[in-house]
Amino acid sequence: MLSSVERSNQHPKSTSVKSVASLGILMLDTNFPRILGDAGNPQSWPFPVRYKIVKGASVQKVVQQNAAGLIDTFVAAGQELIAGGVDGIATTCGFLALHQCELARRLTVPVASSSLMQVATVQATLAPDKKVGIITISAAALTPEHLRAANAPTNSPIVGMEQSLEFGPAILNDATELDIKQCERDMLTAGKALVKQNPEVAAIVLECTNMVPYATSLQQSLGVPVYSIYSFLSWFQSGLMPRQFERK
Repeated sequence: MLSSVERSNQHPKSTSVKSVASLGILMLDTNFPRILGDAGNPQSWPFPVRYKIVKGASVQKVVQQNAAGLIDTFVAAGQELIAGGVDGIATTCGFLALHQCELARRLTVPVASSSLMQVATVQATLAPDKKVGIITISAAALTPEHLRAANAPTNSPIVGMEQSLEFGPAILNDATELDIKQCERDMLTAGKALVKQNPEVAAIVLECTNMVPYATSLQQSLGVPVYSIYSFLSWFQSGLMPRQFERK
């Protein structure tokens, strides 16, 4: 169990890992622990990032209420990061796919709002009779509109975490403590249910940015590729700051 004290030491403010950062990440306004692997933990990334907390953007408002009334606040926070020198903007909630076009239109750098934007690309790597499955924090809240906004197939198999013992309730209710081992068990239960109910699933995309710490266990347990905000932003960052190779 991670205590609120440990959580406060890991919850980033508007700070950076290094002195120069090319990726800016818009953070939801939350209190739950940002453990290693979580997109909101600066130590999760092997490249420089900058964070900006979007005041008032709770999980409930973004997931359950489609971030209604918050887009101007997200844009203002993104503009602040851009003014600080970032070359691209991302977020810490996959449900913001719904506003990808608006954010990209109003910000002056590329925007990668949601892990769901990977689904179409991953689908293209699979055989025609196979599908990408999605694990989300809330299957009830994830609508076809979200999927269309991410260019993901609207018939993608989906399983939610609302009824899980720890992960879903802790994130949705913004708990200050997190039972990490139970979260892992919850994720494995959800992944197994997804592939059992949908045998055609040959790869998984994790919608929620808090699911990254459990991706390895999922992949090893299910034997299929697992993609997340970590894989998405690693790709995104590789264009913002391409690796420089030594020339002989």
